[in-house]
Amino acid sequence: MKWFGIFGLLALSEALVTIPLQKIKPLRESLREINQLKDFLDTYGHSMISKYFLSQESKDGPKMALQNYLDMAYIGTISIGTPPQEFEVIFDTGSTDLWVPSIYCHSSACKSHSVFHPLKSSTFQFLGQPMDITYGTGSMKGFVGRDTVKVAGLVDENQDFGLSVLEPTPFMDMMPFDGVLGLAFPTLATSGSTPFFDNLLKQGVISQGVFAFYLTGSQDEKGSVVMFGGVDSSYYKGELHWIPVTRPNFWQFTIDSISMNGNIISCSHSCQAILDTGTSLVSGPQDAVSNFHSAIGGGASYSGEFTIDCADVSVLPDIIFTINGVQYPVPAKAYVQQGRDTCYSNFQTTPLSLTQDIWILGDVFLRLYFSVYDRDNQRVGLAPAV
Repeated sequence: MKWFGIFGLLALSEALVTIPLQKIKPLRESLREINQLKDFLDTYGHSMISKYFLSQESKDGPKMALQNYLDMAYIGTISIGTPPQEFEVIFDTGSTDLWVPSIYCHSSACKSHSVFHPLKSSTFQFLGQPMDITYGTGSMKGFVGRDTVKVAGLVDENQDFGLSVLEPTPFMDMMPFDGVLGLAFPTLATSGSTPFFDNLLKQGVISQGVFAFYLTGSQDEKGSVVMFGGVDSSYYKGELHWIPVTRPNFWQFTIDSISMNGNIISCSHSCQAILDTGTSLVSGPQDAVSNFHSAIGGGASYSGEFTIDCADVSVLPDIIFTINGVQYPVPAKAYVQQGRDTCYSNFQTTPLSLTQDIWILGDVFLRLYFSVYDRDNQRVGLAPAV
């Protein structure tokens, strides 16, 4: 799997720490190039392309699904323990828990990734409550421990995190990241655990309850970063426009309408959406996505993806998300992905596990707009990325 190296940027001050992120090549693209995407989806199920498989609470503890592993993801390096043990994790605004593989895991996926060894850390504390995270094609099962977590210049002491003991999902073997660092609200966290970002605030490591993402494409010379404790205005143009969070679980808010060529194609009476760095595409209600594909001349491919005539991309209209009175255009060069010989839509149907009226604005949208997540005021900020 090809890696796209990204150069990090230095923090501007002690109050703001920026962390370099790397972008990994989409598994969907790799499988498509060798004509194995359909077989993969037929084996593991089309539903697994979503991260939102929320299960009911069970006697074994809360369950929550995580990443969309078929597409693009942005990962960074963290360390856990004393002395530090390093891991590559996804910084995910669509989940809350932090977890990594452990030495006690004998699944194939754990053998091909970095694993945490509690006995090699002098600061590790065993807590023991179960962590059970369900995916579309398997699950991560483990237990909760506590230790020092370091992210760039940030030192988070006494951080709860999950140690996996079982990762039975075969395709996890191929993934170049080890675990996940969630940045959604505490309401989604494993019971009794304080999330990473909340601990930074609680311990006074950062003075402002704010973090932000600047995501770039594979052809962009600039590096992708996540920043904690402040906002660097050099990453965006114009002013930040603030949007109130409507439900503090995910980073959820209201969309006024979605239109193309002046015609509303969805959310005619407003709808809900989620900003999610852990999802690569844009997802919407089935009828709206079908209408969108019809409007741009999309057709279903052998693998079930929607294809578009590459010759049409230059003349296709923007899709415009109007949010809190501000228009956010998404041009065809963003919502169409160039394959080897075919162009593919970057829009998909919202998973059945979520209400069908909700939109998920993933990395396709977030590469266009610098995004700020303000826990102090329960709001998100958007501005065109430079």
